[in-house]
Amino acid sequence: MLFIKNLNSKNENLVNEDIPFPKVLTIDANGDALGVLPTQEAVQKAYEAGYDLVCVAPQAKIPVCRFMDYAKYRYEQKKRAKDAKKNQKTITVKEIRLTPVMDTNDLNVRIKQGKEFLASGYKVKLTLNYRSRRMLATQGFDLTMINRYIEAVKEEAIVESEPKVDGRSATAILRPK
Repeated sequence: MLFIKNLNSKNENLVNEDIPFPKVLTIDANGDALGVLPTQEAVQKAYEAGYDLVCVAPQAKIPVCRFMDYAKYRYEQKKRAKDAKKNQKTITVKEIRLTPVMDTNDLNVRIKQGKEFLASGYKVKLTLNYRSRRMLATQGFDLTMINRYIEAVKEEAIVESEPKVDGRSATAILRPK
């Protein structure tokens, strides 16, 4: 028996003359087993029945091949994949950057932006960045800006992750109610 590594690397099936195995377990279009046949004989029987011979289990001890309309099978696979992609929902995270010395008007502008993002269904990631001298002047982290922001949007948002300090920044994630 041939052993081929990464047989379906491009996610393509082995069809008709592309099947490299000398013998295959053959299943007809109705699902009845025809037994172990030489590959050329199995391909010939598939053509006579009006189907393609498709290898559905190449990793098996004796590879399994089935009679099927390969073009129709590929079409249905693509259609299923397209429907699955259409039905999945992607969640986008919008980031809002804050500084510890922001003025009230700047904070209000960012709060207004955050409320718009939350109303649109986006998650909001708050990032509070400290620079060198500000960090030394405050002797550590002061999370009052993030806490003020969270307090201002508590009607529209739920805190998904509490403010966490990571190096020179602190982050929190909010999601819409």
